[in-house]
Amino acid sequence: MTAARVHEPLPPAIPAPAPGRAPAWLRRAWLYLVSRRDPAALGLLAALGAVLWAALHWHWNVAGGPAARQLVPLVIETGGAAVIAVTTYGPFGEPERATGRWLPWLRLGTAVALTAAAFGALAAGATAGYLPGGDLALLRDLAGMTGIGLLTAAALGGAFGWAGPMTYLVVTEGALAGGWTTPWVWPTRPPHDLGGALCAAVAFIAGVAIITMRGSRDRVGD
Repeated sequence: MTAARVHEPLPPAIPAPAPGRAPAWLRRAWLYLVSRRDPAALGLLAALGAVLWAALHWHWNVAGGPAARQLVPLVIETGGAAVIAVTTYGPFGEPERATGRWLPWLRLGTAVALTAAAFGALAAGATAGYLPGGDLALLRDLAGMTGIGLLTAAALGGAFGWAGPMTYLVVTEGALAGGWTTPWVWPTRPPHDLGGALCAAVAFIAGVAIITMRGSRDRVGD
């Protein structure tokens, strides 16, 4: 080895990767979910499933006609739709909309995933006893009311997304008590009714589409 080789500079050290650092897209998704209180929403949906299980297991019935018999399940389904709609509220308003192209996909994924989680929780709760209409009516009613909640959030703001499903519940109970049916009040229709299923699907698709493209009508910090 020559003296010249001894004085050659050492190659620069390669910096070690930061331990445990999640990818940027994953951190962004997690911050979005936390800002929408989605972990808490999942807990509430699980609690609603437990309440439905208890209601069917111990026969929490209201004496009366069809409106009374379906009151408890419909109230629980309405609660699930309201929880999903309220999670569209964003605390950062318009500045968040400038964060990039991923925001619509996060809205879409969150709405669909929470709806699926709500159906799973309520379907599990329905195993405790007889649910009017079964799982098919549960899926139709929950999806349709969730769509109404998302449409309400887009029109009035995420904090008021619960108002649409609650209003729809009042209309539904009135229709059941009065004995009149229409596909647009799908809980009054049989579970295999095509018209009711199509109307509920239209409401859900419209709600998801609008909330994906525009988000809820929140203008924080404008």
